[in-house]
Amino acid sequence: MTIQKIEAQSSEAQSADLIGDNIAKLKALFPELLTETGKGIAINVDVLKALVGDATATDGEEKYGLNWHGKRRARQIALTPSTGTLRPCPEESVDWETTQNLMIEGDNLEVLKLLQKSYAGKIKLIYIDPPYNTGKDFVYPDNFQDNIKNYLELTGQVEGGAKITTNTEASGRFHTDWLNMMYPRLRLAKSLLHSAGSIMVSCDDNELSRLLLAMDEVFGEENFIGQVIWQRSKKGDSKLIATVHEYLVCYVKDKSSVLEQGIWRRPKEGAEEVLSKYTELKSSLANNHEAIRAAMMDWYRELPDGDSRKSHKHYNWSDDRGLYFAADFAGPDDGRDSRPRHDILHPVTKRPCKKPSTGWRWDEEKTNWALSQVPPRIHFGTDETTIPTRRSYLFEIDSEPFSSVFYRDGRSATLEVEDLVGKGWFQFPKNTDVLSELIELVTKPEDTVLDFFAGSGSTGHAVMKVNAFHQSKRRFVLVQLPEPTGKEPYKTIADITKQRLRKAGEKVSKGAGLMTKDVGFRVFKLDTSNIRAWSANRQDLAGTLLANLEHIEPGRSNEDVLYELLLKLGLDLCVPIEQREIAEKVVYSIGGGTLMACLNEQIAVAEAEALAIGMAAWRNEQGTAGDTTAVFRDSAFENDVAKSNLAAILEQHGIKQVRSL
Repeated sequence: MTIQKIEAQSSEAQSADLIGDNIAKLKALFPELLTETGKGIAINVDVLKALVGDATATDGEEKYGLNWHGKRRARQIALTPSTGTLRPCPEESVDWETTQNLMIEGDNLEVLKLLQKSYAGKIKLIYIDPPYNTGKDFVYPDNFQDNIKNYLELTGQVEGGAKITTNTEASGRFHTDWLNMMYPRLRLAKSLLHSAGSIMVSCDDNELSRLLLAMDEVFGEENFIGQVIWQRSKKGDSKLIATVHEYLVCYVKDKSSVLEQGIWRRPKEGAEEVLSKYTELKSSLANNHEAIRAAMMDWYRELPDGDSRKSHKHYNWSDDRGLYFAADFAGPDDGRDSRPRHDILHPVTKRPCKKPSTGWRWDEEKTNWALSQVPPRIHFGTDETTIPTRRSYLFEIDSEPFSSVFYRDGRSATLEVEDLVGKGWFQFPKNTDVLSELIELVTKPEDTVLDFFAGSGSTGHAVMKVNAFHQSKRRFVLVQLPEPTGKEPYKTIADITKQRLRKAGEKVSKGAGLMTKDVGFRVFKLDTSNIRAWSANRQDLAGTLLANLEHIEPGRSNEDVLYELLLKLGLDLCVPIEQREIAEKVVYSIGGGTLMACLNEQIAVAEAEALAIGMAAWRNEQGTAGDTTAVFRDSAFENDVAKSNLAAILEQHGIKQVRSL
């Protein structure tokens, strides 16, 4: 067995190949679409037209949608893999060893690419407050060529680097620049969302119409949830119309999945206590539905008259989704005769159930949806002679939708930030009480929240507050460009973010006697890959060969390399990492043996066998489920014999994926 080398051009050294994933999906659906050309795999457009019909395949200009200069390139840049990495910074973190939260410094376009393998489909809520397009300067001037270089320039890490770009109406690209900045980030954000995930984008009037069209294109207009008006002040200084609000544009990835999870609704008064009581009984009575129902009825009867929780007294059954009751499916006999009259087959007798004279409340499509749910959302009697009724759950009946208009004083948010980091740093931070309410609305206790325009860190602060109140384990991932501030003590915006999170964690954990288990965060910083790309000097080929014997960039630590492996192999950045000495070498085990790495700089022929056997034994000791990838420094092996012996022994013990750097 040979060891496969991971080089700068390898797929394992890059972020997710989104184009390759799309081609694979097309191949699975329509294999005849793919053909080979001199440049590799291509899509046969003629076959595509034959599959969907000429009338529905067009590349003409006269079509509905949002278009602007640079859109095609913006789409391509979202699909271009990243070769960068995220370097760990434990010294700037809080509770590095135990926290599940992330604070990442860097250009969020590049960071979103790097997160694809590890977090695709795992984010339940994305909230962002991107730079508003006011005709003034704003950061994120993507050049769509080398985003790592762009990041280094913006943060002043190279000479002549530009801090910001000017985006004015006079430039002729007032809206174009903003769309080119937002579009690829939205496309990458979608792939990170859970199927029942939500995305909320704060915006003002300048780009609202274009944002809506862009979101329709990326997420689908069928997944539009609403456009919320967030009033932040009572006054305005305009001579015409005083603008005292901003918008919160809300979409989901898949509305059907969202409806199934019962999110986007707030409990009515008393409902939360009822749910809490039900959860308590469910745990203590080991899911015995009959016992739970009887205990709930006893609890209801003991409540005093007039108590709002008494309104739940008609709940008469329970299952693994919660208490429910069978409500009237047909509706009152009000004389209407225009209701649907389709058949509903009894699940046991398979005969049409008795229909009320006025017909059903639901049409056939909604009825079929209700029957397809697990368990079915329609409650049947013992046979078809009983009219079916609607099975309604507590979280549906005793909840209400979020209002499309609400008021929160923006001044309170400013005072909150000033208390944590000092005055004069943020004029319009987001209100953490509002963000907390949104987080509670669409996430569950162990979900992950992402904000890739983190600013002062309001979203992370809000997650901490929600966890403290509910004793939950929600996680946050924040991304913030370290834009220079030009003054002390905070040299960059990211420095403010980190300080706000530190102080917020201290305050939340001590406030009102509430304690939360995780008020920490791991800091990572965007940088070029730890894996050196081949760089030839034609004037000194011998020197080039010697310089490229070591494939790890100078100045990079073992921890830098480890976390790049986590990213590129699709492991969580907060996954447990254990360390053990085997054959006098330091060996790391990540994710319970999913990844094992020895990054020592020398492995002799005489040491290979003991090292391989020791690693295999440790893997067995951990009871690793699934395949294990083992990684070594390529330059560490004394010779090819040491390399081949180690690989062969590992394969004999079940570790077949062996890589070198």
